[in-house]
Formats: sequence, C-alpha cells, structure tokens
Amino acid sequence: MARGRRAVLRDRNVVLYLSGVVASGFGSSAMALAAGVWTKSLTGSDSLAALTTFCVWAPTLLGPLIGTAADRVRRRPLLIGVNAGMALALLPLLAVDSADRVWIVFAVLTVYGVSSVLMDAAEAALVAGAVPEPLRGDFNGLRMTANEGMKLIAPLAGAALFVRFGGAAVALLDAVTFLLAAAVFALMRVAEPAPRPARAAERWTAQAAEGVRHLRHHPVLRRLVLAGAVTMGMAGVNGAAVYAVVDTGLHRSPAFAGVLYAVQGTGSVVSGLFAGTLLRRLPERAFAAAGIGLFALGVALRTVPSVPVALVASAMIGAGLPCVLIAAMTAVQRETPHALLGRVAATANTLLFAPNALALGAGAGLVALVDHRVLLLTAGAVAGAAAVGCLRGGGARGRTTAGAPEGPPGDEGGTRAGAAGAAEAPREPR
Repeated sequence: MARGRRAVLRDRNVVLYLSGVVASGFGSSAMALAAGVWTKSLTGSDSLAALTTFCVWAPTLLGPLIGTAADRVRRRPLLIGVNAGMALALLPLLAVDSADRVWIVFAVLTVYGVSSVLMDAAEAALVAGAVPEPLRGDFNGLRMTANEGMKLIAPLAGAALFVRFGGAAVALLDAVTFLLAAAVFALMRVAEPAPRPARAAERWTAQAAEGVRHLRHHPVLRRLVLAGAVTMGMAGVNGAAVYAVVDTGLHRSPAFAGVLYAVQGTGSVVSGLFAGTLLRRLPERAFAAAGIGLFALGVALRTVPSVPVALVASAMIGAGLPCVLIAAMTAVQRETPHALLGRVAATANTLLFAPNALALGAGAGLVALVDHRVLLLTAGAVAGAAAVGCLRGGGARGRTTAGAPEGPPGDEGGTRAGAAGAAEAPREPR
C-alpha cells in the first residue's frame, strides 16, 4: 500500500492537485451545509432548504451533454477558467439578506452543479494522461481519502462560520477555494494535444451519444457502472432510513445521526487508502463486488437495535461504498479513448449518482409507509445481488475493446502531465 502511494506522491502534479482537493473539498463541504441552513433561516421552509441540494444535483442528469464540452477544448485551460469563473459566480450570494432574494442562492447553486459536472469530466480525462495505469487506483483512492476527510471536518467549520458571520462569509470562503483550485491547475505542467475539431454538421447531441454508446457496448464498463448504479440507488434508500434507525431502532436523538455519518466517513477514508493496493491484486469487478458485498451487509446490520452494531455497520457501509465508484472510474480512464473521455466520464457519473438522488426521494416517502427494517433488508438484498452480478460473466480485468492509450494522443512518452479527480461517494458540489 505505502509503495503505491509513495510512487504517486513523487509526481509534482499529483501533489499539487491533491493539495487543491483538500482546499476545494473544504469549501464545497462547508457550502453544501451552509446553503441549506441559510435558506432555512431566511424562509423558515424545510422544502426550500432541501431544494438547495436538488439544485446542485439536478445538472448531473445532463452529464452526457455537459461532459461533451470537456472533449471540445483542452482540459487544463477549461479547468482554470471554470474554477476562476465559479469564484466570481459566488459573489452574488453576498447580496442575499432576505427571503425575497433567496432565489439567488438557487441560481448560483444550479451553476455550481453544472460546473461540478463539467469539472469532473475534464479532471477524469486529465488523469488518464497524468498517472500511469498501475497507479491510477492509488491516485483515485487518495483523492477519495482527501475528499472524505474534508467532509468530516468542513461541515462543522462551515456551520460555525455561518453562525458567527453569516452565509456571505461561507460564500467568500468557497470562492477562495475555487481560486486556489484554479491556481493549482495553472501550476501544473501539462502537454495536451489539440482536440479533434468538431465537424460543422456534427450536432452536440450526436457527440454526447458517442459517449453513451461507448459505455453501453463496452462489457467491462457496462457491468461496473450498472453494478455501481444499483448500489448507489440502495445507498439512497439507506440514507433515507437513517433517522428511523436512530429514532425507532436505537432510541437516540436525531443528532446521533451525525455520529453514524462520521463513522461512515472514516470508513471511506480508510477504504481510499487501501484501494490502490487491492486494485493491483484483484480484478476491478472483484474489488467492486467485495465492496458492494460489504456495503450490503452493513445496510442489513442496521436493522439490529444495538448502538455498537450500528457503529460497525456504518463503518462497513463507508468502507464498502467507494469501492465500486473507484473501480468504475479507474476502468473508464483506462478503457476509453482520450477523445471520448470527458463524455464517457460524465455519462458514467450520471448513471452512478442519479440513482442515489432519486432513491433518496423515493425512500423518504417509503419510510413513512414501510418499516425501516424491511427497507434496509430489501436494500441489502438488492445490493448483494448487484455484487453477484458484478462477478458473473468473467471478463478481463483490463484492456478489452477500447484500446485506450496510456496518455493523450500524440503523447507517446506517456507524459505525466496533469492530475485530477475521478470518483466520489455521494458527492458534495465540485
């Protein structure tokens, strides 16, 4: 494990980018919490507070179209521009001081969501040319660890900043983290070939469809992304039931859910540290299936009315859930031609994360009608079936039909050019 991490961290671009992840993840996680609290404090409406999360998630449904933009231009200048642009886009939030201006929050968060999808696609494409294939699992795991680590501390810091100085202070903090991310990409030494010019008659939707077709017809990617989509859907059901677990199952106050989430986040941090080593020893489908199985068992164990068991279950969920995400995006980076990577990565993210958002909404309704233990056992069983399906049919670990290059076209030397993120568990903005 340590050898792979050391090899990745010797790369200047990787160190720069992971430093940016820490700063950026802090600002994003703080803003994710503050936006809902800010809206609730101004309007008194729970539904409007929940709408802040929807505004960030909704653009994920347009991932194939948004991701196409990442294949039309060089990725590094795009990332610099989008990050700098988002720092400016957050400034209108400074004018939000009453309920009649809360629409500004929704507008900014929608732009936030679009930029998040676009940057995820561009970053995933940079990774394929920046990090050698044997080390991409280590890199993606380290990015997961950095991002999840920030989620453990940033929401508390964001809440404290909001209480002391208000929402505008959190917006300024987030703007600074966007500027730091732009500076990180500006410092990277990247040699990117010019993208293939789009033909005049080639419509934007036709280009987006190319990414969808590649994912659909590639046996390795299709299996991993499908298993991930099912798992993330069940993660949404699990998330919707967490307060019922705390109240009805454990007889604790709602605040105890924060303890469960903290333990789950710790499990994700540990999982990211070991991901690279395990991916070198296991086929991606086996690594993903093992993680899904661990997640499924953790979800089922939440039906046991015991605090120690609930804590163990949360750690299992946190450790297992990222595995399929890391495996899927690592495979996407390897199995996709460079010219299609933005579209394919964005499409994969749509298929992976949209079920989580939809299942959260459906689960919130079901938990009022069905015993939470029935929901959790069902979710665990469905996830277990996804783990079995991920293993069935064999399939090579790696190079199958895509023939993806180690680096960008024209970079025969495998230039270790830039670095960027790949996989996140149910994500915060950016």
